[in-house]
Amino acid sequence: MEAAIRKDGVFTETIYHEGGPAGGGPLHRGYAFAVLINPFAGGYVEDLMPFMEALKPVGAALAQKLIDALGGDPGKIEGFGKGAIIGLEGEIEHGALWHAPGGYAMRDALGGARAIVPSTKKIGAAGSRLDLPITHIQASYVRSHFDAIEAGIPDAPRPDEMMVFLAMTTGPRVHARVGGLAAADITGEDGLR
Repeated sequence: MEAAIRKDGVFTETIYHEGGPAGGGPLHRGYAFAVLINPFAGGYVEDLMPFMEALKPVGAALAQKLIDALGGDPGKIEGFGKGAIIGLEGEIEHGALWHAPGGYAMRDALGGARAIVPSTKKIGAAGSRLDLPITHIQASYVRSHFDAIEAGIPDAPRPDEMMVFLAMTTGPRVHARVGGLAAADITGEDGLR
């Protein structure tokens, strides 16, 4: 089984401030996506696992494209997340296939990030948008990096397609100041703290 990609792409943005003073440097963030034919669209299939294997190279390619678009240095990436939108002829479980291929691809590309990669998924028509959750790559409890980025494109997913997304950021929210575990205080033992 292979993953048939109709299109892919990358969106990035640079945030200098959020109505307050200019910070110590801009925040770069973005997402990479691929629009794929959903081989399970239109009917129930019991064994979905072969397609998870087919998604692994998609995850690796998207992770590298996104790192490149954000400056090319994986050491500068501090936040990540992922998600999927499944076309109307599919089911939510088809989006769950993206958890391992997308998450492990980012962890590997970022040099062994420990935190769980937050994720979201939904069923949607072409033009649907998805808020991709973001947390720190080494410790999920780093409150300054709790964020989201809205993702989607106008012509996907078609009913027999699925869209998969990876998101990354180069730092915390601009003007983060609500306390909690600081990135400088991560112990790095469990992916949480």
